[in-house]
Amino acid sequence: MNTETTPKAEDNVIFVGNKPVMNYVLAAVTQFNEGAKEVTIKARGRAISRAVDTAEVVRNRFLLDVVVDRIKISTEELTSEKGDNINVSSIEIFLKRP
Repeated sequence: MNTETTPKAEDNVIFVGNKPVMNYVLAAVTQFNEGAKEVTIKARGRAISRAVDTAEVVRNRFLLDVVVDRIKISTEELTSEKGDNINVSSIEIFLKRP
């Protein structure tokens, strides 16, 4: 089995950080224009609102046929620089093109 031609789930994932929203919107639109049927937008902590903005701009301004398939929220436990365990909220928004 040739793993290079098998699409991976991670290929259509956009990790949202501190860049402007339009950078992530462009990434999502590009994924859909290259033939992706589903794109996942992931974010943690303070970037969650930027991920929601990204999904809404994609749906309402650029690709009107894209819908939110599902949303997954969770809490991840991270270790800080001091060695303490801290909880960080995370979100995954699954956008789908019918």
